[in-house]
Amino acid sequence: MRDFIIIGAAQAGLSMAYYLEQLQQDYLVIDKEDEIGASWLNRWDSLTLFTPTEFNHMAGMDFPAKKGHYPNKYEVAEYFKTYVKKFNIPVQLNTLVQKIEKQADKFILTTNQGNLACKQVIIATGPFHIPYTPPCSKLIASNIFQIHSNYYKNPSQLQDGPAMVVGAGDSGFQILDEISKNGRKTYFSGDTDVKTLPQEILGKTLWWWFTKSGFLSFSKNSWIGKKITHSKQPVIGTDVKKILGRKQVIAVGRTNAAQEEIIETEKQQLTDVKNIIWATGYRPNFSWIDGLELDHEGYPVHQRGVSSIKGLYFIGLPWLHTRGSATLGGIKKDAEYLAKQIKKETV
Repeated sequence: MRDFIIIGAAQAGLSMAYYLEQLQQDYLVIDKEDEIGASWLNRWDSLTLFTPTEFNHMAGMDFPAKKGHYPNKYEVAEYFKTYVKKFNIPVQLNTLVQKIEKQADKFILTTNQGNLACKQVIIATGPFHIPYTPPCSKLIASNIFQIHSNYYKNPSQLQDGPAMVVGAGDSGFQILDEISKNGRKTYFSGDTDVKTLPQEILGKTLWWWFTKSGFLSFSKNSWIGKKITHSKQPVIGTDVKKILGRKQVIAVGRTNAAQEEIIETEKQQLTDVKNIIWATGYRPNFSWIDGLELDHEGYPVHQRGVSSIKGLYFIGLPWLHTRGSATLGGIKKDAEYLAKQIKKETV
């Protein structure tokens, strides 16, 4: 029986593995995918980080690229693979956890590879669990191609004809940019009144300003942190105004209903849509953890990663502690803190 099992082999799980190594704990990292970095590789081909190299360093190993470079998903995945090799992190792939339950002083993990037992568990599965599409998507005709942004790779997946992108977040606008730039008639369904931030301001990267101002360090429980978490998040590094200004891009407002080949939006009724990309986010799913207390949004109740179940921890959740908790380089602060709490409890 291991001291720890870490579920998830991306930045959160690997960061915890690094600190458990320092504590000389007996642990295993498990992941449902078939290779390290798959959580990034499975996303769309042109994806790049919003953060430049100097803000992507995980604990113990700098990101191998020049300062100011914005890494793509392939570079991130390769960084993870190298990280695992450098620190000899034990990883078991193709292992999907179906249930966790605590029995006396140990946890039993039911997986597709059989049961695993450990004294403590760290959940590092990230915030992106169940891709969400509105109920009306089920009423749309089968000859209209539909795909969630989680499965979108590139425009070659689409069939000929007009497309519609639904969702006004970073993913929605990046995909809208990509599929409309070559002249395809593209409807945009979502809020056009969004805040945008450039990747560089006055010769300095946005993340340099964030760091200098302390923006990434405000606790979610602070007055400023509460204001930020409840405000609409800005779109970073994408020229939204330019994209929406293309003659082939038509903003139609919110999607209200659908029936077969007719899409009802706030501004007009659409009858020629051949493709729909749903960049409509995700829903959390922690139903597989027995006895876990959840908040009103479906996320675990915790104190900076320490859950209400003794021996069960979380890392990599949105705003686990600060805005920086969600970044590749910021995860190490949460991992270090959690490691200190674990050390106190195991002494």
